[in-house]
Amino acid sequence: MVRVRFAPSPTGFLHVGGARTALYNWLFARHHGGTFILRIEDTDRTRYVPEALEDIKEGLRWLGLDWDEGPDVGGPHGPYFQSERTELYRKKAQELVEKGAAYPCFCTAERLAELRALQRATGQRTGYDRRCRNLTPEEREEKLRRGEPHVIRLKVPLEGSTAFTDRLRGKIVYENRELEDIILLKSDGFPTYHLANVVDDHEMGITHVMRADEWIPSTPYHVILYRAFGWDPPEFAHLPVILSPDGKGKLSKRHGATSVREFQKAGYLPDALVNFLALLGWSPGDDRELLSREELIQLFDLDRVGTRPVQFDYKKLEWMNGEYIRKTPDPVLMEEVRRRAQAHGYTPDEQDVRKLVHLLKERVRTLEQFVAYGVYFFQDPETYDAKGVRKHFQPAEEVISRLTSLRSRWASLSDWTEETLESSLRALADELGVKAGKLIHPVRLALTGFTVGPSLFALVEALGRERTLRRLDLAIERLQKGQVEVNTPS
Repeated sequence: MVRVRFAPSPTGFLHVGGARTALYNWLFARHHGGTFILRIEDTDRTRYVPEALEDIKEGLRWLGLDWDEGPDVGGPHGPYFQSERTELYRKKAQELVEKGAAYPCFCTAERLAELRALQRATGQRTGYDRRCRNLTPEEREEKLRRGEPHVIRLKVPLEGSTAFTDRLRGKIVYENRELEDIILLKSDGFPTYHLANVVDDHEMGITHVMRADEWIPSTPYHVILYRAFGWDPPEFAHLPVILSPDGKGKLSKRHGATSVREFQKAGYLPDALVNFLALLGWSPGDDRELLSREELIQLFDLDRVGTRPVQFDYKKLEWMNGEYIRKTPDPVLMEEVRRRAQAHGYTPDEQDVRKLVHLLKERVRTLEQFVAYGVYFFQDPETYDAKGVRKHFQPAEEVISRLTSLRSRWASLSDWTEETLESSLRALADELGVKAGKLIHPVRLALTGFTVGPSLFALVEALGRERTLRRLDLAIERLQKGQVEVNTPS
């Protein structure tokens, strides 16, 4: 039975890299009918961020990555917070000491700092010099009797090598002389990642460990620990690193959104983000890019996960999200738009929201763009696009004359429909001897403040007679007074 886990540390909000790791574990479990466990590795109390815990859980739930065992769910292998399992780690650390696989180290932080400084100054590789490993049993017992603060260190073999097989990368070998005696249990009684990780993975019956490739250098220590305990290690698979869009380094905040909550706030759909993250290192074996959650579960194969670093393409994610928006039922989109409009301080009318979704559904790529691009459904324009003003509101006298004439024509229409609005405008353009664009572009700018958008006549019909005429009057008045405020869209 496949048993996998996602084991985040609540030191920050859920990063898309962590979300991809969780997703691959979840897909693997669902594909094989196995168990997906959420375990919170919260033993680093100095970096613990309380709100990060809720963010991780909420982010996973929003993505639809439900866990079978873990916080809020329970299970036979709890507790699922490492901070609640410290007694187990202390016992296991003592067991290693008794087996001769670990030892207490009494070196102070000051001595270790001096050692590192000396090693750097003399060009040596930094690391613990194993001073306490060579204490006699009598010296060790005396220090323990006096209650000297100490940590527990792993006694790494001094000769030979430690090897393990990575499901994605094959056999990986580390020479033991390159390894150091890492700390397993800190002086405050809390375990380090290495001890807690190995103990919990064994105790929880984890069969496959899928994690970021940054943990490859830690894996030989884990293999040594498994051997020391007499346990069989799980199967390891270290996932490729996620790079920035330009491929010049790891994805970071300077490149844009990186946390799940940021993408949620920006208006990305969970299914779109799941689809995108699934393809960020894994391939279904063909050219398909839009895959439903059910298809991802059916097709996910760990052996089709690559090892090469993958670039995070924001534009592709935005395109993919737009495709998912177009597949989303209008009532669902309407509720999202209504909620987001209210978050921006607007009081949206239900009919306006329906019209807005209808007009912009084929154009937007995020849910936030419904509000940003359709703000003219919620308020009259206060400013106008700067380039549009220069191009379509000049010369002002001519524009005022044309808008005034059109305003009069539209005010007298008996039918306010897309067809009658268009024919009326084009007829006026013919009478004035100008191209229709000389009216279309100033009108769009006057009604919305933008130079681009959906079909003008569909838009005017949706805005309605009263709102359209008022905004034409407003633009004419501002042009007459020379008080046209401009903005420069970002």
